[in-house]
Amino acid sequence: MPTFRLHEEPLQEAWLDAYGHLNEAYYLVPFSNATWKLQDKFGIGTAYFDRTGCALYTLETHLRYVAEVRPPAMLSIETTILGVDAKRLHIGHVMWSGGRERATFECMLLHYDTRNGQAAPFGEMTGRELNAAVLAPAPEWAGRAVRRLR
Repeated sequence: MPTFRLHEEPLQEAWLDAYGHLNEAYYLVPFSNATWKLQDKFGIGTAYFDRTGCALYTLETHLRYVAEVRPPAMLSIETTILGVDAKRLHIGHVMWSGGRERATFECMLLHYDTRNGQAAPFGEMTGRELNAAVLAPAPEWAGRAVRRLR
């Protein structure tokens, strides 16, 4: 199904490390900003939280560094839904800059009812819309783990 291009932002000078490229900690910032845009697209962003008390909490992440990012750079994030069940959403992002893939990020999000203090199923319509948007097959980088050294 679809891939979404919902977020783009310029590389910030404050995000650079001593080597003059994007510091590893700051890759997460544009990916997180893209996650908020995806939530808004599916009606499960901050307005939804204000109305229902339900939010998406991050359970797990995996970030792959593919190529360095140096200034000046515009960071464009491509987003996909990799899977969904009653209470969880698995998403992936690809960071592009200068026409090249720079990094990938995936995370597992939990739909959480903050008023009741527990995980809660997505609403029926939201669940249908999220399921209809699942990318199949998933990209080759999705679902990987850090390689173990012997």
